[in-house]
Amino acid sequence: MSKIHEESRRAFLMGTAVGAAGAAAGATIVAEAEAQTKTQARVGAAPAVAHGTGAGGHGAFLNDDDLATVAAYAERLMPGAPGKPGAKDAGVSNYIDLALAGAYADMGDMYRRGIAAIDAYCEAAFKDKFVYLKPAQQDEVVAAMEAGKATGFTWPSAQAFFNTLRAHTMEGMFSDPIYGGNKDFAGWRLVGFPGAQPTFTAADMLSNKPFTRVPTIGLQSRVKAPAPARRG
Repeated sequence: MSKIHEESRRAFLMGTAVGAAGAAAGATIVAEAEAQTKTQARVGAAPAVAHGTGAGGHGAFLNDDDLATVAAYAERLMPGAPGKPGAKDAGVSNYIDLALAGAYADMGDMYRRGIAAIDAYCEAAFKDKFVYLKPAQQDEVVAAMEAGKATGFTWPSAQAFFNTLRAHTMEGMFSDPIYGGNKDFAGWRLVGFPGAQPTFTAADMLSNKPFTRVPTIGLQSRVKAPAPARRG
């Protein structure tokens, strides 16, 4: 699709990130996806899928191929532009990979199946996998999933997986960098959020102008670097 399409997606996620209603919507999306995961496990309608196709993989959870698909998909949801970082710049795929190895471990099978379904749909529609499609074709796939029109999805449904990827992309863009995304505070800088500051002056608290003082500080600043190993 067009540059306007890319800007509208970026604007949507940025607007969601700074609005309380948007944050609640994101939480609802994740909750719905997690509920679907638990329901599927309870009814036992689908056996577990083996982890990827690579030999051991190289992510914390995802193998190289699946990680590349997630990175490419997240970039179409939050595309970068000159002076405006996107999902790849912020390391969103790294955030998702780490989350699937930890807090979102119960969504691992959902991701494996969803990624496989995306590539199967792309092979049927465009004769190639998602990562090899042109950006306009990738946008068509994303739009088809968002509208529930992408075929071949059973569990998760196309819409459910789209909603999950969108919510996790938003989290990876705007959460504290300690969780593996928002690299170099790319998401925070994009929306003008200064992060945690050591102190705020009285003038800061009364000002209605954008807060621009640097540096921006995240939770990662509290993590002490390991001491260098001694020689000899």
